[in-house]
Amino acid sequence: MTTTAPPATTSTGGDSPAQTNRSAVLRGERDLVVEDRPVPEAGPGEVLVEVGAVGICGSDVHYYEHGRIGSFVVEAPMVIGHEAAGVVVGVGEGVDPARVGQLVALEPGIPCRHCEQCLAGRYNLCPDVVFFATPPVDGAIARLVTLDADFAYPAPEGLDAEQAAMAEPVSVGVWASRKAGVGPGDRVLVTGAGPIGLLAGQVARAFGASQVTVTDVSDFRLGVAAELGLDARRADQPLTSEYDVLLECSGAPVAVQTGLAALARAGRAVLVGMGPDEVGINIPMVQSRELVITGTFRYARTYPVALELIASGAVNVERLITHRFGLEETEAALTAGRREPEAIKSMVLPQG
Repeated sequence: MTTTAPPATTSTGGDSPAQTNRSAVLRGERDLVVEDRPVPEAGPGEVLVEVGAVGICGSDVHYYEHGRIGSFVVEAPMVIGHEAAGVVVGVGEGVDPARVGQLVALEPGIPCRHCEQCLAGRYNLCPDVVFFATPPVDGAIARLVTLDADFAYPAPEGLDAEQAAMAEPVSVGVWASRKAGVGPGDRVLVTGAGPIGLLAGQVARAFGASQVTVTDVSDFRLGVAAELGLDARRADQPLTSEYDVLLECSGAPVAVQTGLAALARAGRAVLVGMGPDEVGINIPMVQSRELVITGTFRYARTYPVALELIASGAVNVERLITHRFGLEETEAALTAGRREPEAIKSMVLPQG
């Protein structure tokens, strides 16, 4: 689909238009309603965006099913969704009016820009970041949202809103490859062929990896990995080669353990997938091989690269978009993965 801007007006303050903003609101565990909310107004330095597409992430599903992720608890009604793109239809004070009409990908986390982590360039670790659909912050499955203009990235020519929205999960893959230092000639093992694993594998290849092996127990998802040109292997079969990099995208304890065991000396492991709080690790193996293990938390300075990877075709996102839903069907989008064995990425199209 191609998102087209409606007749554009520039918002610089004053009264909001006399209309409502249809939004998907999570009130608690398995309690989601679609309701009318006030139309947001672009404040100073912000853009008003007509949302064209929002991808469903595993965290959205977790909030829906459990009402919480760790210490983040849905205690008040919250608009869900954070993988978003749309068209700028208004701007606040200090923003170039020429931005009206742009298709933009929305980076969902706005840091404080003043703390130690922000000043060091690690704004993903900002303790005061305001992140879409992380309690108590409203997310993006709505007809209209506002966002700091600096975090609304113009999409390259030729992309549509669905592709631009995929810059968020692609950014997770970009950050993982950066943390691992993936470069030309690296042999990369990706455990887990979910959306993040399939994207992370493609990003690693784009970064120069000479071999990218993706493992999973789902033959369907392994088939998609093979379609994308990745080396697909069943996770229950032994690996026959060593790898320089492990991108662990499943969260499964056995995948962490077998992935680490497959690393060559001085290998680098990045833990991306979210699983149990504790996993047993073979410490003597880590020590004797001098393995480096790190985690990832979101991303920083990745959106321009992610968008270019999508626009160039180096990362194929269209193959991963398997289901589409209207705004009124948001609950069905959140549960599609439980019902449909061949669901990979569901998109909610708020204007549909």
